[in-house]
Amino acid sequence: MQKGNIGVTTENIFPVIKKFLYSDHEIFLREMVSNAVDATQKLKTLKAKGDFKGEEGDLTVHVTLDEKKKTLTISDRGIGMTADEIDKYINQIAFSGVNDFLDKYKDQASQIIGHFGLGFYSAFMVSKKVEIVTKSYKEGAQAVKWTCDGSPEFTIEDDKKEDRGTDIVLYIDDDCKEFLEKQRIESLLQKYCKFMTVPVAFGKRQEWKDGKMQDTDEDNIINSVEPLWTKTPSTLKDDDYKSFYRTLYPMQDEPLFWIHLNVDYPFNLTGILYFPRVKSSIELQPGKIQLYCNQVFVTDQVEGIVPQFLTLLHGVIDSPDIPLNVSRSYLQSDANVKKISTYITKKVADRLKSIFTENRKEYEEKWDDLKLFINYGMLTEESFYDRAKDFALVKDIDNKYFTLDEYKKLIEGTQKDKDGNLVYLYATNSDEQYTYIEAAKQKGYSVLLMDGQLDTPVVSMLEQKLEKSRFTRVDGDIIDRLIQKDDEKKSELTEEETANLSAAFNTQMPKIEKAEFHVEVQSLGEQSQPVVITQSEYMRRMKDMSRYQTGMAFYSQMPDMYTLVLNGDHPLVKRVLAETTENTAEALKPIVAELKGQEARLAAIRQTQDKKKYDELTQEDKDLKAEAEKAVEEQKQKRQQVIADYAGKNDVIHQLIDLALLQNGMLKGAALDKFLKRSISLIK
Repeated sequence: MQKGNIGVTTENIFPVIKKFLYSDHEIFLREMVSNAVDATQKLKTLKAKGDFKGEEGDLTVHVTLDEKKKTLTISDRGIGMTADEIDKYINQIAFSGVNDFLDKYKDQASQIIGHFGLGFYSAFMVSKKVEIVTKSYKEGAQAVKWTCDGSPEFTIEDDKKEDRGTDIVLYIDDDCKEFLEKQRIESLLQKYCKFMTVPVAFGKRQEWKDGKMQDTDEDNIINSVEPLWTKTPSTLKDDDYKSFYRTLYPMQDEPLFWIHLNVDYPFNLTGILYFPRVKSSIELQPGKIQLYCNQVFVTDQVEGIVPQFLTLLHGVIDSPDIPLNVSRSYLQSDANVKKISTYITKKVADRLKSIFTENRKEYEEKWDDLKLFINYGMLTEESFYDRAKDFALVKDIDNKYFTLDEYKKLIEGTQKDKDGNLVYLYATNSDEQYTYIEAAKQKGYSVLLMDGQLDTPVVSMLEQKLEKSRFTRVDGDIIDRLIQKDDEKKSELTEEETANLSAAFNTQMPKIEKAEFHVEVQSLGEQSQPVVITQSEYMRRMKDMSRYQTGMAFYSQMPDMYTLVLNGDHPLVKRVLAETTENTAEALKPIVAELKGQEARLAAIRQTQDKKKYDELTQEDKDLKAEAEKAVEEQKQKRQQVIADYAGKNDVIHQLIDLALLQNGMLKGAALDKFLKRSISLIK
C-alpha cells in the first residue's frame, strides 16, 4: 500500500475548498457525473479509432445512494485509471498559495473549480471521505483503490475490481445530509445531467403495483430526453419543438414560435430559443434560459451573459466555447460569451423580421404577445432598436396595425401643429377616454392605443428617435390645443367675468386625495363640451416613469395635476356666468370698488419702488408694499367668498363639475350618490 501527501503548497486546501465552494456545493454532483461521462466518451473514441479492442457493453453511468452507509457512488465503465494516472491526475494539484487563493477567489465559488481543475475535489465539499476504485481499460491493468479523508494524506492500494471503469464513493458529511435524500439527488441529476451524452441511471424505474409505487428491474435513466438542439432543423417538425418545450417547461402555455440556433463560425453555438406568451408583466424569472457546454448544464442565471431583454425568452444555448465551471462574473467578461450574445441578438431580430415579412397577418395576430418583448429590447439595447424599428408595430383604437414609417405617412398630412411638429395622439384606455377619442376623430385625427406595460417609456424613447415628433395623450388637453394649428382664439369675456366664472367653479371643486385642480376658461365654440378635465402630459408621464426609474421616485409623491377647462362659448357656461353675475352684483359692488382702489395703490407703490435698488429700500418702504399687498389679497378673498356662497347653491355648477369628474372615473362614493340624486331632481 502506498501512502503520501497530495501535492499542494498548503495543508489548508480542503477547508478552503469546503468553505469557499459551500454556497455552490450542489455542483459536486455535476462534476462527478461529468467526469464519468468524459471517461466513457474517451473509451468510445478509443474504440472508434481501434485503440481499444474489447467490447464496450453497457456504458450507462450509475448513481447509487446507500442511506445506511451514508454513501453516494458514481460508477462508470469508461477508460478507468492506473495507479500512475491517479498520481498524475488526482494527487498533483497546481496551487500557488492559500493567501493568494483567498484574496483572488474568495467570492467566486464556481470559478475556483474551473480555474484550478478542481472538479474532482468538489467532492470534498460534501464528503468526509472519498474513495476512488478504478481499473484501467488497458490490458493487464491492476485495479487500485485511492482513499482520502479530507486531509492532504492519501492511500493507494491494490483492489479486486474486475470490470474496467471507475467508482467514486462519497461518504457524505454529517452537515450535508440533504445529499442522502433520494428526491434531492434526483432533482440535481435532472437539473445538471438531463442532456448528457451517455445514459445516466439513478435507481430503478417505478410503476404502480398492488396499490403502491414499486421498483421494476429497469434502470431509471435520468437523461432519456434527446436534446433537440443537436438535430438538423430541416429534419424537425413544429410538433417536435412544441414537445421539447413541454419537456423543458411542463406548466407553460404553448410558445408563439422559436429560433433554432446552429452556427460553427466564428464560434460553435447551438440551441433553441422560444418566444413565450408574455402580456401583463415582465417575467424576468431566473432559469428560463439554460446555458450548456457540450450538453452539460452550466447555469440558468444568464443575466449579464445575454442582453437583458433576451432573458424574457425561454430555451437552451449550448456552446463548447462557453467556459464550464466558472462564475457568472467570469462568463460576463469572457470574449466568446460577448460574441455569442451579439450573435443571438442578431438572430432574434432576423427571425422576427422574417416572420413579419413572410406572413404579416400572422405577425399582427401575435403582436400583442410580442409587444412587451420587442419594446423591452428597443428600450434596453440600442443595436436591437436599430433592427427592430422596421418591424415594431403600433396599433390604433380600431385595432389596425402599422409600422412606425407607415403610421408617420398616415398622419403627417393632418397631425402637424403650427410649428411643424408631428403629433402622435394616443389613448391608454379606449373606454375611459372614449369622449376624448371621439373629439379627436371628429377633427379627422388618428388615435393610437398605448395600453402596454412599457408604453410610457417607449413613448419617451420614440420622441427622441423620431424627428420633430411628440406624443400626447388624447385627454392631455382640449382638442384644439392637442394639435394647435393656429394661435389660440381669444375669449370674448372680460377679465372680471373670467375671474368670477373661474372662482364659481374653483371654490366648488371637491377635495380628492393626491389630486389638485386648476380652473381656466377657454373659447371652444358652442358645439364643444361645456366643461372638460385634462391632465398635464408632462406630469403624468413623469409619474408613470417614476415606476421604472428609481431616481425619479419623488414624482410619485406629487399630487396628480388636473385642469378643469370651462368653455366660455357654451350656453350652459354662459348661463352660469349670467346667474352668478346677477346674484352677486350687489354684494360685490363695494368689494370690487375697494379692490380696484387697493390694486391702483399697490401699482403706484411698485412703480415708485421699482426705480430703486433693493438695498436702497427702507423698512418703511417694504412695510408699505406688504400692507398694500395684504389689502388687495383681503378684497380678493372677500370677492371669492361671495361667489363661493352663491356657487354652493347653484346645482348647474355642481352638475357640470360632477359630469366632468364622472367622465374621468373620479366621482365615487357619497359624491356619486349626491350626483345621482341631484340628477333626478333636475329632471323633475
